[in-house]
Amino acid sequence: MAPENASAPAPAPARYVQPEIDVAALTAVLDGEYAGIRDLVRDNLTTYASVLDEADELGIDAFRERVREIVVKMAATGQTGMGFPAEYGGGGDVGASIAAFETLAFGDLSVLVKTGVQFGLFGGAILHLGTRRHHEAHLPALITGELMGCFAMTETGHGSNVQALGTVATYDPASREFVITTPDDQARKDYIGNAARHAELAVVFAQLEVGGRSRGVHAFVVPLRAGGKPAPGVRIEDDGRKMGLNGVDNGRIWFDGVRVPREALLNRFADVTPEGGYESAIENPDRRFFTMLGTLVQGRVSVAGAGVGVAKVALTVATKYAVRRRQFGAAPGSGEQVLLDYGLHQRRLLPLIARTYALHAAQDVVRTQLHEVFSGPGDDARARRRLEARAAGIKAVATWHATRVVQECREACGGAGYLAVNRFAALKSDSDVFTTFEGDNHVLLQLVAKGLLTDHASEFEDLDQLGTVRYVTGLAVDTVIERTAAHKLLERVRDLLPGGDDWDREAGLLDPEYQLAMFRFREEHMLAGLARRIKRGTDQGRDAGAVFSQVQDHVIALARAHVERLVAEAFVDQVRAVPEGGERAALSLLCDLFALSAIEADRAWFMEHGRLTVQRSKAISREVNDLCRKVRPLAVDLVDAWGVPSAVLRAPDLVG
Repeated sequence: MAPENASAPAPAPARYVQPEIDVAALTAVLDGEYAGIRDLVRDNLTTYASVLDEADELGIDAFRERVREIVVKMAATGQTGMGFPAEYGGGGDVGASIAAFETLAFGDLSVLVKTGVQFGLFGGAILHLGTRRHHEAHLPALITGELMGCFAMTETGHGSNVQALGTVATYDPASREFVITTPDDQARKDYIGNAARHAELAVVFAQLEVGGRSRGVHAFVVPLRAGGKPAPGVRIEDDGRKMGLNGVDNGRIWFDGVRVPREALLNRFADVTPEGGYESAIENPDRRFFTMLGTLVQGRVSVAGAGVGVAKVALTVATKYAVRRRQFGAAPGSGEQVLLDYGLHQRRLLPLIARTYALHAAQDVVRTQLHEVFSGPGDDARARRRLEARAAGIKAVATWHATRVVQECREACGGAGYLAVNRFAALKSDSDVFTTFEGDNHVLLQLVAKGLLTDHASEFEDLDQLGTVRYVTGLAVDTVIERTAAHKLLERVRDLLPGGDDWDREAGLLDPEYQLAMFRFREEHMLAGLARRIKRGTDQGRDAGAVFSQVQDHVIALARAHVERLVAEAFVDQVRAVPEGGERAALSLLCDLFALSAIEADRAWFMEHGRLTVQRSKAISREVNDLCRKVRPLAVDLVDAWGVPSAVLRAPDLVG
């Protein structure tokens, strides 16, 4: 008999049990409350799957007509009008409209983008910037696709800096009309989808001048065509062939004294009286401008979802190929081995699958916030600002992810992936622009960081670019430094994890609280460090704008860290909400793989700042490898659960 003080034997480590996935059940988890609209879109994609071949077979004019035809036919099913009020023929569900768009990204991306231009940008501007008179006049016909329009914001000389647009709208009280003018070629509208061929109306953003005074950028409904030809005073040119998306008729527009009635002003936030008086409930012009643009945040949420959808298609093709294609033998006489059994191939694809699942969860959160902001009672300005920042950040990260995934998956399919029939050519050329439209990603991440520096203070939305820089470099900096003192984070961590001050060395690598603590520490440390750099520069008497420009590398790094933390939190929350079973176990593996591979990718930062030892860093790499081995048997089920219709994979030699 062992003595009483003998130590008890250590418990044997629990034997790992490989989870089994019910693909349909996991699809139901991912589709969530919008399963019905997603299935409708999948059915439509299957019906019109031939467009993927037609993109290669038809000339550019014929392909544009085919894309328009498909968009109108899809509109007839109710798929594209979900975000509009029911009284005008829509579905009255903003969240459903985003879910439909996300799913539409599985198919031809010219169809996707033309849908986004028509119903998201053009239709969204009429809905959100206009009032009942505009809704009654235009929404019923644009929802069906009978009335095609475009969103004429971007100019050749002004892209992201919308406040500096050159197009001018001057009010003429004698005729009670606005006169729309393009003063020079830098002010021509450019890259405008639907403009070159199909749009009859344009929502035109222009500098409003009333009584000799500029009132800033406003939006107007302007006829582009009459009887299929350019309207009087309107000149239109085709942008020509693009790198991709050649089913969308992008064009340039000039206005030469085009007259439109006073009622053409989209007047939700400002109006002009018949006599030429200017009226707005929002007195500050900068706040008015940002409020106007904020209503168009739906576009960024949509593009983020589309980026995730593109990644799903690429990974579905590459994963299915990787379990069919054999290369080399693992041992003499053993025969050739399938690609996905190689550790390197697992490392290439499986963390990308995990990250795509994580971004799906993050997209669910931002879609829900969008729905609540635009469907809830009243106007919660703080919730709107937080939505704008989150949408900007997720859009940037998701579209960069799509670009990276398409390239990696193409390479992972070798020479076969280079054939146009296998979709990678179209995915690559059609999705590449996602990183720059609806906001250049680097510009969007600066918006995210400025929101963090000001804590989304109400003063922030009153300021133009220069004013924002001055605000950030002024009183906000001290409060940021105080708010993000590292010891506060460490105190919170001690309450959650073992190890005291050594929490990051003692906690289990697979503990979600440890993973989230690492993301949170990095973000808060970067935020405080950025604030100190700004303060140091301004304390030395240097120009605030110059100081901010010199720390932009830090600005972007902070924004990326912030968004990655949001993504991690969204994924952890999603996993915790799934009932126990194979689906939850599989999602837990993916959540760990996403988090640890993200920490591993930035291990230099964590080691520089004392949060990773060399031994811990090596342990994380071993754990990532082990997680890849555990995810490997689930890989096909995991990509099948995304529900990409087989008809649109268009890669018979790769997927079988």
